[in-house]
Amino acid sequence: MPYVLGIDIGSSNTTAAVARRRGATWTRPEAVPLSAGSPLMPSVLCLAEDGSLRVGEPATDDGSRTTRDFVHRIGDDVPVLLGGEPCAPQTLTAELAAWVVERVHALQGEAAEAIVLSHPAGWRPYRREVLHRALSNLGLRHVTLLPRTVTVAESHAARGFAGNIAVVYALGGNSFEAALVRRTPRGTYETVGTPQGLESIGGADFDEALAEHARTMLARELAATGRRGAQAALRGLRAECDRVKRVLTVDLTADVVLTLPSGPARVPVTRAQFEAMIRPTVQATVDLLLRAVRGADLTPAQLDGVLLAGGSTRVPLVTELISAALPVPVEVEPDAQLTAATGAAMAACQVVSPRPRQPAPARVPAPVSGAGPSTLPAPRRPHHTVPGDPPPRPPVRILPLELPKPSRLALARSRGREG
Repeated sequence: MPYVLGIDIGSSNTTAAVARRRGATWTRPEAVPLSAGSPLMPSVLCLAEDGSLRVGEPATDDGSRTTRDFVHRIGDDVPVLLGGEPCAPQTLTAELAAWVVERVHALQGEAAEAIVLSHPAGWRPYRREVLHRALSNLGLRHVTLLPRTVTVAESHAARGFAGNIAVVYALGGNSFEAALVRRTPRGTYETVGTPQGLESIGGADFDEALAEHARTMLARELAATGRRGAQAALRGLRAECDRVKRVLTVDLTADVVLTLPSGPARVPVTRAQFEAMIRPTVQATVDLLLRAVRGADLTPAQLDGVLLAGGSTRVPLVTELISAALPVPVEVEPDAQLTAATGAAMAACQVVSPRPRQPAPARVPAPVSGAGPSTLPAPRRPHHTVPGDPPPRPPVRILPLELPKPSRLALARSRGREG
């Protein structure tokens, strides 16, 4: 059955979704199992001894042959060193995208009619150009690049969000971005104003906060095991803290469990303790969200909603602080880690079958690439009218996620250097 493909290469994980053609319409996008039945593939590339690139976390590696979070270095003149060999970040990103395309091709039995790949909202034309060139060098000559904030909005729209003006809050493993989006006359979305973001804040900070707490509480026990014993016990601490973080999104208490030579050691953590640890980090992202709104001279009453994406947005404190700052609906999908990929698939449907033009919505500030005066929409009534009432909070559904096993499939790697 003909299909289109959406891809999101995040700082921590890569996801993909397909929408299939059914007559004159398209089915709702479905996540693609990229590894061991899971839709999540770690955004990691490892240079094997035979010179091929392999996707996913290696079983063993000293770090010199493995690279992560290379997407944010696209356009950087300084190459990434893998096994002592320089590799352009855009080439590595294109290799990972090509692996996803080939994986989906094998599962579907045919090539996609269109491919949309998301990218950080703050990218300028140069970074998109070098990635397009790298994709073309690997045979992917007709990939559409769209800002992640746009694909997030497209995904929420497919699930029923009907607003014209919204602000997107995307919190990944090691990055954060926020930007205003507006509905175009064709019913799609575009980014407006100046996107805000940080490439050093994400869900990994939440894990590290828990890990630091566990190390502090078990300092005496770890010291008693000796250096090697402590290193062995701490090897899986970050993965354990990620598990506890997810448990605390639905439960009020959880235990960080470490295996010591003397037996299991447990560090009880309450949700209140965890939220106190991460509150400064979450507040910093909310401040950037507000800056994106103020930078466009909008008031909260002129927004139709806040659209969330990224696995870390399942933490209840995120919705709580956003709702306290902006009295508008906060929309979060059941599996927020897949939002950008499913939205990219929705956008790919429009590449093949563009929607007819609709009456233009009220104008807001010009897109990032545009200039000139604009007219703001009239203020709308707030969703709550009694002074002091808290803004409405959406229900948050938490789905358990399992990390995929490392991929053992090799990629043919490009040896040419790009300018």
